[in-house]
Amino acid sequence: MAIDDRSSLSGLTEAEAQEFHSLFVTSFIVFTVIAIIAHILVWMWRPWIPGAKGYALLDGAMSAAHGALSLIS
Repeated sequence: MAIDDRSSLSGLTEAEAQEFHSLFVTSFIVFTVIAIIAHILVWMWRPWIPGAKGYALLDGAMSAAHGALSLIS
């Protein structure tokens, strides 16, 4: 009779569980780094907290968008 060392609830051996854990941790760290970089880039593009003048910069963007749409149609 073969000895089965799969005694955990997941059915993985200790070596398989450690391999899965290292892959999971590495994937999580990569995902977190990508998310942090994406948040920094979005913050540089358009800050979430308005400055002293509030979102006054968006007024010019709206008029520019309307002007560009009138050229297209």
